[in-house]
Amino acid sequence: MLFKNRTALITGGARGLGWTYAVALAEAGANIVISDSGADRDGVGMESSISDKAAAALRERGHRAIAHSGDLEDESECHALIVRAISEFQGLDIIIHNAGWVGYQAIDNAQADFLERSLAVNVWAPMWLAKYAWPHLKSSTAPRIVLTTSDRAMYACYGQKGLAAYAAGKMAQIGLMNALALEGYEHGIRVNAVSPVARTRMWGETGTPSDLKPEWVTPGTMYLASYLCNESGYILRASNGQFSATRFEENPGIDYPRDLNRIYAASVDEMAAQWEVIKEHGHVR
Repeated sequence: MLFKNRTALITGGARGLGWTYAVALAEAGANIVISDSGADRDGVGMESSISDKAAAALRERGHRAIAHSGDLEDESECHALIVRAISEFQGLDIIIHNAGWVGYQAIDNAQADFLERSLAVNVWAPMWLAKYAWPHLKSSTAPRIVLTTSDRAMYACYGQKGLAAYAAGKMAQIGLMNALALEGYEHGIRVNAVSPVARTRMWGETGTPSDLKPEWVTPGTMYLASYLCNESGYILRASNGQFSATRFEENPGIDYPRDLNRIYAASVDEMAAQWEVIKEHGHVR
């Protein structure tokens, strides 16, 4: 089996996309660590029974799984989670940071606690998990980290009013992906991100969707988590069983940071006069 004797830690793993990942990885032979706070759709609250029931369901199917329901914005909690995973399964090979929440707040009503909630799940949690998992991932024969971003953050045409905190957190994971991909490359640690579209409770879905099914994202995420994927720094867009890999690539002929090999302008007027050309030459591929 593709993931036999591998150990995978999945945040937000008890419901939605995370649950489909957990089931698929378990069926492919992986040991599963399900971390899920059991928070509501607003990212508030904690209910340990959510992760407990998910792990129990996997064990009932004959798989190896444990549950965790702590608050991953806390560094010590992330440390404890990694220690527990290592203690239970004697190693750690895969981290899939799927946990997240979608909250709307107009910018002229922005609240610090709202932004902090987004940064906690999107920045602090993956940072602390990576920090304490790093020595163990370096010992793995195929260490993989999969982060989660969003088309709502990456593409201006898909932006939505009120999603500033959400978009900031999701774009932060792209920066984290690029940094960890470079830092981990010599150790065989491959770091990528998935940008999924799926009808889950975050979407307001309460039944079984007819399209945009969570399980249709799963093959792409499993690929990024497997030894079959030996590249880093890619964002895998996944929707309706279709996949497209993208990344931020530099324009050709660049001598960074001194020569962008593009359009010169020495004044605001020159900028204005050449703006259309500057835009044309600046699109990210």
